[in-house]
Order: sequence, then C-alpha cells, then structure tokens
Amino acid sequence: MKTEIRIPFGPQHPDLEEPINFMFDVEEEYVKKVSVRLGYIHRGIEKLAEERSFLKNIYLVERICGICSFAHSTCYVQAVEELLEIEVPRRARFIRTIITEMERIQNHYLWLAFTAKAMGFETLFMYSMRDRDHILKILELITGKRVNYGLNTIGGVRRDLPEELQPEIFSKLLYLKNRAKKYKELCESDPLIQKRTKNIGILKPKDARKLSAVGPTIRASGIGDDVRSIEKYAAYDEISFNVITYKGCDVFSRILVRIDEIPESAKIIEKALRNMPDTPTQVKTPKEIPKGETVSKVEAPRGENLHFLKSNGTEKPERLKIRAPTLANLTALCKMLEGANIADIPVIIAGIDPCIACAERMIFLK
Repeated sequence: MKTEIRIPFGPQHPDLEEPINFMFDVEEEYVKKVSVRLGYIHRGIEKLAEERSFLKNIYLVERICGICSFAHSTCYVQAVEELLEIEVPRRARFIRTIITEMERIQNHYLWLAFTAKAMGFETLFMYSMRDRDHILKILELITGKRVNYGLNTIGGVRRDLPEELQPEIFSKLLYLKNRAKKYKELCESDPLIQKRTKNIGILKPKDARKLSAVGPTIRASGIGDDVRSIEKYAAYDEISFNVITYKGCDVFSRILVRIDEIPESAKIIEKALRNMPDTPTQVKTPKEIPKGETVSKVEAPRGENLHFLKSNGTEKPERLKIRAPTLANLTALCKMLEGANIADIPVIIAGIDPCIACAERMIFLK
C-alpha cells in the first residue's frame, strides 16, 4: 500500500538563498501536490513608496532586488515619464538599454552558477562567478557601483557613458561571448548536466501560457514572449535582436535560453555603443506629477516586470503596485514540480531563477 507523506522545503533550507516555504505531498519518491507560502521577508516597499516623493522612490524600487535593480528603476521611471508625457532623450534611452543588457548578462552568469551548485557541479559554479565579475567591473566603471547603480532619473539618466570606456567594454563583451559558447558546449556534452536537467521540470506550452509564465521560463517552452520586442521601450525600437526560444520545455532548455541570451545581449550593447546618438542625457521635469494612472513594463533578466503607478497630483504617488517576474512564475513552478523526483526539486526551483524578495506578498486578516 502506497503512503503519502508531507515534506516541508524551507523556509530555511541549504539550497535556498532566501526564505520561502514549499510543502510537498509525496508518494514514494515522487511529488503529488505542491503548495507555496511567501511572506517571510516582506518589506512593505509598495506602502513605503506612498510616503516618499516620486524622485526618492527611484532609489527605493532599486532595492526590491539587487540583481535586477536597474530593471525595476527603469520600469518605475518609465511610468512617471508617461504620466508627465515627456520624451526621454535618445542618448539616455540608449544608455538605459546598455545597462539593462549588462544587468541581464551578469544575472544569467549568476543564475548559471547557482544552478550548477544545485546540481553539485562546484567547478562550473566557480567559473561562472569568476566570469560574472568581468561585467560587474564594467558596471562599476560606468555607474560607480556593482549593484543598485543609482543611474536612472525621471527624464533620463544621471551619468553619461564615457567614450574612453568603449574599448574595454568591447574587449570584455568578446570574452564573455566566448565563455558563453564554452558553457553551452559543456552543457550539451556533460553527462551530469544532461541527467540532472533533461526531461526534468516539464512545462508544456499550453501550461506555460495558461499559468502566465514569463521570461526565459516561457521561452524555454517554445513561446517567444519578450517585452523588449513587444513594448519597444528604451532603444529597442532602434536596435534589432533575436528572441531566444527552445522547445524542450525542461530545465535543460532553460539553461540553453539563458546561455544564448548572453551573446545576444552583448550584440545589443555593441550595436548601441556604435550608434550612440549625440543628445543630452536628461530633461528637466516638475516635482508634481499630473493626476492619472499607468502601467509600465520591462523585460527584466527573469522576465516581465510590471509597475502600476497612480498619481493624485501631488509630490508623492497615491499607489505603486509591483508584479515581479518570480511571482508570475511561481504557479508555473508548482506545475513543473508535480510528478518530479524529490532529488530534482532543488534543480527545478533553481530553473526559474527565483528572487523571493521580488515576489514577496503578505495578506493581513482583520
């Protein structure tokens, strides 16, 4: 007679970088049902935003996530700029595109490192972290920081991109493209990676669409959804690129999507640098924002990032609502985990590149 048992995974677990709780109903060694609970590190950022000015909130939303801080600040300032009905200078839009793609590269190298760690591949973890440092050094040279860059402002960017940095940027990008090619060859040939990721964590296209998966998670199921190609924000209306998709619907396909996006992001940066317009980097904006509400979207490294902003005509927003990509992917993750072997749980969770601080929600009951 088969017996079901309930196994908790987190909130404190060696494989989790942040606290989150998964509760698995398991029969023998296979998952039958999954439930997830958030709320362990809720920081109240949406409520805090109502007490700060529109300008000060840029630095608040950056701290939603250190790894995709620029995606959050870009999404936020775009919403404010839409309420103001102002046009951001082209040079500022190009610089936003460059930093966005650098952030995507460093995120994907970090993700590859932690996914390798979840598989027990310590050597790949160390090499990926080493290579990630190259793009972090470039970000530091441009913005003065390795995370939370403080670059965006309402109406443009606070710093220009010095032309003398371009040779070093091109050199680092060439190195990172070559390393990504090596990692792809490794993943396609290494039996450990193949065994731990192929046909693991299946998310079929119909389920991916039904459960509103976003980013590399949905693109690894053969669906080419990408906010950069749909919304055409920043300078993506002027810079062509390929949307990377794979049809394997498993963790292995999620690895390939992210590895292939590294050289694609490098190409976007190179095109932006070669075609950088000679315009100002920002325009002056009023402190008070007109009444209204809007929704802004960007393609963060993990997927579609959404900010809803409502203004009542004062210096402070009436409401800021944030839907980060990890929150969108959690329902799809539960689907991937159903039927999985207990040993594959860490790799499947790592496969969506979760950021729990981004996804945090709490419910208050009276």
